[in-house]
Amino acid sequence: MRFLDISPFAVLLLVSDVLCISNVTSIAMNISSSNGYGDYSDFLLSNGLARTPPMGWNSWNHYQCNINEKIVKRTADALVSTGLAAVGYKYVNIDDCWAEGERDLRGNFKAKISTFPSGIKALADYVHSRGLKLGIYSDAGYRTCSKTMPGSLGHEEQDAKTFAEWGVDYLKYDNCYHDGSRPQQRYAKMSYALSKASRPILYSICEWGEENPAKWAGSYGNVWRTTGDIKDSWESITSIADQNNVWGRYSGPGKWNDPDMLEVGNGGMSLEEYRAHFSIWALMKAPLLIGCDVQSASRETLRILGNKEVIDVNQDSLGVQGRKVRSISGLEIWAGPLSKRRVVVLLWNRSNSRAPISVRWREVGLAPSISVTVRDLWTHSFVSMNKRYGLAAYVAPHACKMYILTPI
Repeated sequence: MRFLDISPFAVLLLVSDVLCISNVTSIAMNISSSNGYGDYSDFLLSNGLARTPPMGWNSWNHYQCNINEKIVKRTADALVSTGLAAVGYKYVNIDDCWAEGERDLRGNFKAKISTFPSGIKALADYVHSRGLKLGIYSDAGYRTCSKTMPGSLGHEEQDAKTFAEWGVDYLKYDNCYHDGSRPQQRYAKMSYALSKASRPILYSICEWGEENPAKWAGSYGNVWRTTGDIKDSWESITSIADQNNVWGRYSGPGKWNDPDMLEVGNGGMSLEEYRAHFSIWALMKAPLLIGCDVQSASRETLRILGNKEVIDVNQDSLGVQGRKVRSISGLEIWAGPLSKRRVVVLLWNRSNSRAPISVRWREVGLAPSISVTVRDLWTHSFVSMNKRYGLAAYVAPHACKMYILTPI
């Protein structure tokens, strides 16, 4: 067994007592029992989907409108060949620009003949043959955000039926060019239409957080955006993490806050920044939707996206979103409860210089004399400990350390 030396700020251990999950949720994370966590089955929509945050790939961050069926097929193949599918990345999601500019004479969507000549049903069949699921995109307005194709406003039942007949498994539903009505009304119409479709379709509400969808979208969908669009920059991911943190108490099995898709591997950040990005998204129980070109991803990118120990935090059955515990001069503690009485802790250095970050057991909901093992999720090793007050380490700038604390 290899131990990580982080002296003089070594991991510190206190003895005896037991971990109390209620302390984690009510004290450290400020998640009260009034939020409905007593019976997790109450959170599940009738479609039974997204009991853990959805994982997969989305075309927009890397390709935007330059998407076609060959790219989708090759991405499905790459998810399988790289092993990413085996660790949970199942959805292959087409974003905007997949359809012709106008509907057919019967008012149905038409796949764009120049880029999707085989049609969406044939593409869904191919993706399904690889053991994966197909996602598609539409809009709660008259046109999608690219203006290149129709939205679904006024065609909700027709489109939901079409998507189901094609074999679609996931719908991202945007919020551009609508009639000015409240999003709650427009998103509810599609939710009702999907509920009547012939197959379960995971419903992702992309309202950009403008009218606090965390407060209402869980009545209609499985996932809702809490923020504007992500960018491939450190400033974007830190800002979005803070925005998403506010809504942690509304998230749970079947219904998840969505701080937008991953930028890991797109080239705008360092590897350390991408590790921090992936770690905080995992801790926040965000959907993990890869946004890079999987076919050409580097080994370093694949190691980040394929870190099974970090993915397991995101997919933990307890389903409680990790939250920010403390922030002083860019040195932050994020933490959250996991199943089996465990706690995940993230030491996040958002400053521009290497610095020590420490956390006392009480801050993350542990009894002051708890005895635990500490697992480093990026070095994949257990950490040596001394008997003091908690956990501490030096953390590089724009980087993080991520641990699971398990009671002995």
